[in-house]
Amino acid sequence: MKRGTINIVVIMAVISLAGIVVTQSYWVKRAYNLEEKEFNDRVVIAMSSVVQRIQDLNNDSAIVEPVEQMSANFYVANINDTLHPYLLETLLREEFIASNLQEDFEYGIYDCFNDSIVFGSKVNFSEKVVQAEQSETSIQKRFDKDGHYFGIYFPKKGGILVRQMDFWIFSSFMILLIIIFFAYTIHVMLRQKRLSEVKTDFINNMTHELKTPISTIGLSAGVLLKPDIAQQPERLHQYAEIIANENDRLKNQVEKVLQIASLSPDQVNIQQEALDMHEIIKKACESIQIRLEEEGGSLTLRLSDQQPIVMGDKVHITNIVYNLLDNACKYTEDKPEIELTSTCENGWFVLNIRDQGIGIERKHQKMIFEKFFRVPTGNVHNVKGFGLGLFYVTTIVNAHEGKMEVDSQPGKGSVFTVKLKLVKDV
Repeated sequence: MKRGTINIVVIMAVISLAGIVVTQSYWVKRAYNLEEKEFNDRVVIAMSSVVQRIQDLNNDSAIVEPVEQMSANFYVANINDTLHPYLLETLLREEFIASNLQEDFEYGIYDCFNDSIVFGSKVNFSEKVVQAEQSETSIQKRFDKDGHYFGIYFPKKGGILVRQMDFWIFSSFMILLIIIFFAYTIHVMLRQKRLSEVKTDFINNMTHELKTPISTIGLSAGVLLKPDIAQQPERLHQYAEIIANENDRLKNQVEKVLQIASLSPDQVNIQQEALDMHEIIKKACESIQIRLEEEGGSLTLRLSDQQPIVMGDKVHITNIVYNLLDNACKYTEDKPEIELTSTCENGWFVLNIRDQGIGIERKHQKMIFEKFFRVPTGNVHNVKGFGLGLFYVTTIVNAHEGKMEVDSQPGKGSVFTVKLKLVKDV
């Protein structure tokens, strides 16, 4: 699948998922509001019926709009008369059951002359009667009306409404599963896209690296096949030497790719021995110094005053340092300037290799240690390679139970940090 097609699919999938989420959120909110309105209406109707029955018992005149909702879960009803709490509780139970409102609530009776609560109790429909002291109820609302009034408080109203929305909760859960599935599918698609790009990049680089020596060998062989070459022994030897050198180069490249490509932490054969890290670092720096001089670069070495000893494989540890120095030389647009520092901190030997090269974007920094990955630069790579160097480095560091970190900014260079456990810190 082409990159443009994948991008369109991803964009459309994201828009679709966003649309589903917005639509579902709208309908869930609307359903919640309808459930709340229905609940409020049933409470008002039940309380109005209680007020009407009390008025009938007391032969009082009817009250216009006797019930008022003071907050989301608190309602008050004016009765303009004294009221016995047991009678009120009985009437409330009967009317709430008739209105299918068998939900626990608290109620209080208030004296409007001093706005004080004269009685308060809790009602649990799973029990016959539950009385409570005035201090135990959370109803402490005030309502300025002539005469007495009572208030009803639903402490668990939110939970009640949610329970009544079981269909919407189930549908939201299913939609969440669909979103997770689609998100995972998009993740897999993007990962496959990246792996495909990495594979293509690797094949292109591999083809270039193998094509050059093969082409040179072919040209040299063509010269050796000329009839008069036997009469030019020096030229014959020269082209034979070229074929031998290019053959060795080709062999080394193939072996390097095969060895590192099949490398995994579980298969690394580590020959443990006590290593002086400063000695290894100095030898690696000597190997890279000639190349730096040819390119007009510089290497600054700042080593710790302590003698860091680690347990590890000398060959692999040396390759780690050399590979990082080699990358610092290669990935720069100007003369390479490298600074290498070492410290010993809390039982760890810490090696920092800083360069002033092209740097790495943050989105690529976690992927540069993956096998075959190279930072995308289109169809052209100024630096040839197979994307195996940093994979090898991090594999060896992990095999030594160490840590590998990178800090980089495009255009400002990179700092690669290797941490290995110290055996002796003298």
